[in-house]
Amino acid sequence: MTQTAAEAETHRAISAVWKIEQPRLIAGLTRVVRDISTAEELAQDALVIALKTWPQSGVPNNPGAWLMQAAKRRAIDMFRHRKMAAEKLVDVGHGIETDTPDHIEQLHEALDDDVGDDLLRLIFTSCHPVLPPESRVALTLRLLGGLTTEEIARAFLVAEPTIGQRIVRAKRTIAEAGVPFEVPRGAERAERLASVLGVVYLIFNEGYSATAGSDWMRPQLCDEAQRLGRVLARLTPEESEVHALVALMEIQASRTQARTDAQGEPVLLLDQDRSRWDQLLIRRGLAALAEAELLGGAEGPYAIQAAIAACHARAHKGQDTDWSRIAALYGRLAEVTPSPVIELNRAVAVSMAEGPGPALALIDAIKDEPALKSYHFLPVVRGDLLEKLGRRAEAKAEFEKAASLTHNEREQAFLRARAELLA
Repeated sequence: MTQTAAEAETHRAISAVWKIEQPRLIAGLTRVVRDISTAEELAQDALVIALKTWPQSGVPNNPGAWLMQAAKRRAIDMFRHRKMAAEKLVDVGHGIETDTPDHIEQLHEALDDDVGDDLLRLIFTSCHPVLPPESRVALTLRLLGGLTTEEIARAFLVAEPTIGQRIVRAKRTIAEAGVPFEVPRGAERAERLASVLGVVYLIFNEGYSATAGSDWMRPQLCDEAQRLGRVLARLTPEESEVHALVALMEIQASRTQARTDAQGEPVLLLDQDRSRWDQLLIRRGLAALAEAELLGGAEGPYAIQAAIAACHARAHKGQDTDWSRIAALYGRLAEVTPSPVIELNRAVAVSMAEGPGPALALIDAIKDEPALKSYHFLPVVRGDLLEKLGRRAEAKAEFEKAASLTHNEREQAFLRARAELLA
């Protein structure tokens, strides 16, 4: 292997290590410096040092610890030389404004605290209610997903400068609001945890069914959301809804390979080749659901949704699906989190369990809900029911309406094709 090839391999290794270690590094540094931007700067400095050092010395056995040590040295140097060091050091209580070895050692000890706790603090900070939802998503993907601004912008079909501004504003807002770098307690923790889980699931859903663009799915976002969910489950093993969300995402993600055909066109759930479903993800998802239920969380919103997904996963054929149970689960979900979207999904299950007539009655009872005005799935479902009832002209109009509402190009083509078949 030539020197150039060896260096290229080392750089690939550094990139892989950085993807894994970046969130932990930033989390550990944020606890000490109390500023996300400064922590990112220190982490980037450590990466630059690694890029200069590792091609000659090789990747160390514990690259994460190596990067943290490099960042520590940069932090100590920064605190020594910045004019604002005294104020910052008083704030974090380490008193390393002098050059005494004891004070420097105290900083080392602070940086060696539990990494898991730091990650949890960073997750809760990134999803603080002081930030608008779109900023929580961007900041979470940047700090915890390790995605670049360009990758986030591409995933959500937003201009890169817009994403960059959201991230900058989010960090500034957190700093100006004095958001504590901590895991909240009691009622505040429950409220913030709901926000955290909501952000993670929003990321997953955007990957699972892209709202716009030419791609039906964006698997990278699904993968990042699942990874964040697993991190949360490790850090909060007593929280049933965290396990339930992991279950929901993993069971849904198990269908990824079967959701498109060889040409990349969408394949509906009942038409999917279930032999292509990922059985490992299904087993893991079912285990996470069992854990959520064992913790007493069977009636949580994510647990109920995961139970619905499990009904599909356990059916080896589409016709084996227990639609009556799914309809009942949607009824329970509607009681926990009332929503016309949930009623719409319940109607789909009722159509499979009882026929299109009763389901259409349920749809028509909610079709004028303001929340569903621009929701393309409503005319999709209504069109499907009308087609089954032989009302082809009405069904065609519904599919055309659905195509006009969605911004996903693949979905538009799929729905227009359905409408043309009814001409």
